[in-house]
Order: sequence, then structure tokens, then C-alpha cells
Amino acid sequence: MTTTNGCSGPATPVAEDNLEGLLGDNPSGPRVARPNPEVVARAKRRRFSAEYKQRILAQADAAKGCGKIGSLLRREGLYSSLLATWRRERAAAIRQGLSPRKRGPKPQADPRALQYQQLERENARLIEELRKAHLVIDVQKKVAALLGRALPEMEAL
Repeated sequence: MTTTNGCSGPATPVAEDNLEGLLGDNPSGPRVARPNPEVVARAKRRRFSAEYKQRILAQADAAKGCGKIGSLLRREGLYSSLLATWRRERAAAIRQGLSPRKRGPKPQADPRALQYQQLERENARLIEELRKAHLVIDVQKKVAALLGRALPEMEAL
């Protein structure tokens, strides 16, 4: 025999007073389980130190045999994707550490080059302002022509 929730087994009879309490007909009030009002703190993102990563990678590299890496990950509460990411980061750091670097002090920025870049930016800004001013003057000329007023001629630039 199957019960109302689909499980097989003997059905347990439901008492009438139990139904009344659940439906709210009981004067003592409904006996319904209330949700827990406690607010759960939001989970924080875990951060792992470089020493911890190196230790876990060394243990994972030393793990030989079936299920050794899986048990390490379960014990530490890590995912296999994290292990793969850390291995990728380790390989990139090794490559960066082995790449040749230029010795000596870093080259200082040429003050003339900095001034040249600043003047280029200022020149571009002024050219844009001049373009906008010419547009305004053209509009003013057209409005004056429509209204029948003559504007004084400006000297050519």
C-alpha cells in the first residue's frame, strides 16, 4: 500500500484532533512549524595565502594513487578547479621569474616628451573649441539673414 507521499508501507492513521489543530479549528491555535527567524550571515569569499597554496600544491603533486587528491581536496574543503587555477598561476610565476629582466635603474620619463604630450592635448582641445565657435557664428549669420539684419563682417583668420 502506498501512502500519500508515495512511500510504500503501512499507512498511519491521522487523528481527528491533529487535523483540527493543523487546520486552525483548534482553539489552542494551529500547530504549524514556524521558520527560523535567525538571519544567516552572508558567506565571505575565502582568501588563501601563497604559503598555503604552495603547501597544498606540494601535497597534491606528492599524492600518488587512486583517490589521494580527492581526499586531500575533501579534507581541505577545496574544489579541483581551484587546484588547476593554482597550478596555472604557479607555472606563470615560474615563467615570469625565469624571464630576463633589464638590470639597473628604470628609465626616467623625458620631461620634453611629457611637455610635448601636454601641448598636443591642449592643441586638440583648442581646435575643437574653435570648430564649435565657427558653428555658432555660422548659425548666428543664418539667423541674422532670416531676420533681415546684417552682421558686421569679421576679418578672415
